[in-house]
Amino acid sequence: MTSEELQVGAKIRVTGYHRGERAGRQRLLAMGITPGTDFLVTRIAPFGDPVEIRIRDFSLSLRRAELSAFRGERVPS
Repeated sequence: MTSEELQVGAKIRVTGYHRGERAGRQRLLAMGITPGTDFLVTRIAPFGDPVEIRIRDFSLSLRRAELSAFRGERVPS
C-alpha cells in the first residue's frame, strides 16, 4: 500500500497478504484483517506512524510496517 492510499478518510479493501513473516500475518488475521474486508483510515499520527483504522466496528492502531504486510486497494466512497 502506498502513502497516497493511506490518507484520512480513505476506504481500503484488503485483497491479500505479501509473503513474509508468518507470525505477523497470523496476528493480523486474528484481529479480523482478512481478505475482502474493508476498513477506513481514521487517524494518522503527526510523523505518519502509527495509523488508526476502523474495521468491523472497532478502532485499531497499526504501524506502517504492519500495514505493509497486506495488499489493499482503495475503494470509492
